Amino acid sequence: MSAERDAVLAANDAFYRAFEKRNFEMMEAVWSRGISSLCAHPGRLPLEGWSNIGTSWQGIFRNIDYIEIETEIISAEVNGDLAYIVLVENVLQVVKNRRIEAKSLATNVFERMGGQWFLMHHHGSPVVK
Repeated sequence: MSAERDAVLAANDAFYRAFEKRNFEMMEAVWSRGISSLCAHPGRLPLEGWSNIGTSWQGIFRNIDYIEIETEIISAEVNGDLAYIVLVENVLQVVKNRRIEAKSLATNVFERMGGQWFLMHHHGSPVVK
């Protein structure tokens, strides 16, 4: 495994740890501030720009009491200053004392800026069982 691929996988892991901890500062640290940033949460229309994306994460964090996310990497590729990861998200969450399990197929695209990888695109789609 290449060092660049390892770095992208570490950035991807930081994204999911921020999500699990419901920590906005950690989430903010992994996202690109570029104008091309895009986030499509499962079942929702895409959000453009960090301001809209950040607001959506704050709302999600307020409404989730507990969350665990296990990921299954399908593919991880690096090409210059861009990289993508395709994965399955196995999600367990508690919302208003209700346990919910879900599976999503996600694509995370990262861009390298200043030697660091930042998430610039996240798209999650529910997997129907």
